[in-house]
Amino acid sequence: MNTMTMLGGLLALAIAAGCSPRDDDAAGPAQKAGKAIDEAGDKVARELRAPLEKADEAAKRVADRADEARDRLAERTDEAREKIKDATAEAERGLQKASAKVGEKVERAGEKMQESAN
Repeated sequence: MNTMTMLGGLLALAIAAGCSPRDDDAAGPAQKAGKAIDEAGDKVARELRAPLEKADEAAKRVADRADEARDRLAERTDEAREKIKDATAEAERGLQKASAKVGEKVERAGEKMQESAN
């Protein structure tokens, strides 16, 4: 039941209670209506407190999980960057070795060409 409907119903009851005769004739209709409205408001507040607390706890859990997920993502991103950095450095070393070997072979081929030309 939505809160506005509940308050409207309680307000109607309070007004009706204020207009009907009671045993307690010392309080006037306005006082009775005011008391009924206060009691209705207290009842609605009590009924809404538990669901609001549950919603608040759920929101806190979601926020905590989001923080944990963000932290894990940051860690994994850092790990991936390190792996890429290491792989790049290893590839660079391999390229340097390959270049050196190609240079040696070209040098040997040049020497052989000079020898055969003589």
